[in-house]
Amino acid sequence: MDLNLLVALDALIEHESVQGAAAAVHLTPPAMSHALRRLRQATGDDVLVRNGRAMVPTPRALHLRDEVRELVTRAESVLSPPRSLDLARLERNFTVRGNEALIAALAPPLLAEVAGAAPGVTLVFLGEQTVDGHDMARGVSDLEISGAAHPSPAIRSTTVGTDQLAVVMRAGHPLTALDALSIEHFAAAVHVVISRRGRLRGPIDEALAVHDLQRKVIAALPSTAVALEVVRNSDAITVVASRLVRGSDSFARRLLPLALEPLPAVVSWHRRHDSDLAHQWLRAQASSILAGLLD
Repeated sequence: MDLNLLVALDALIEHESVQGAAAAVHLTPPAMSHALRRLRQATGDDVLVRNGRAMVPTPRALHLRDEVRELVTRAESVLSPPRSLDLARLERNFTVRGNEALIAALAPPLLAEVAGAAPGVTLVFLGEQTVDGHDMARGVSDLEISGAAHPSPAIRSTTVGTDQLAVVMRAGHPLTALDALSIEHFAAAVHVVISRRGRLRGPIDEALAVHDLQRKVIAALPSTAVALEVVRNSDAITVVASRLVRGSDSFARRLLPLALEPLPAVVSWHRRHDSDLAHQWLRAQASSILAGLLD
């Protein structure tokens, strides 16, 4: 069924005139006359009949008037872009997937913002994917927070800030006696690395090799939280984003004595959410919070 015929039928019943109905929906009178002929064929009813110089709706047309008006109103609502977002009445679940360190920094302030502005919104946080990275395309996740832009052209990505890598050790560690950590002291220490895939080597080892140095890695750990717990209770050190240990009395940190690129914080979403007002609001909040944390 052509939705335009419903619009024409609504206008014809309301204005009881081909010319008036045509003007109301911005059609020419001949085009509206053609629509009336099609309506008569589709319904088996005259819809409008002449009564002297005027036209009047048939009994069936009058019977359909309220239903047709409701259908047209609903269609306009579905097909028209939303004009505003009522956060107080918004009820929706959003899934945010991301790098564990970034999620750990983002989740508390984002949850507080959502609870205050949109109490009907529920957030589900998931860890990073390890397989094919197509969760946003499948609709499994609404927003992803990571350290790199997504390669798919269907995914939008924006970098909201960067953070430096820091060498982290327990408070009172022997290396805390040094104001600045040399590359030799760094390489000579005992290390734990963070790798969800169990990799023992990475860019830090490649940078050390340039200086003919290598480090002793005693463990690859699946998350930053586990690595920090091991560091807290041993003389092992690790390398993490510096924001993770800001203001903590349990750890000391030193600048990484290697020239590595800072870690980007990237917010990504599927392009189908570009005009979704609720999604726009959520990603704006997430981006703003992360940018503030990385100042």
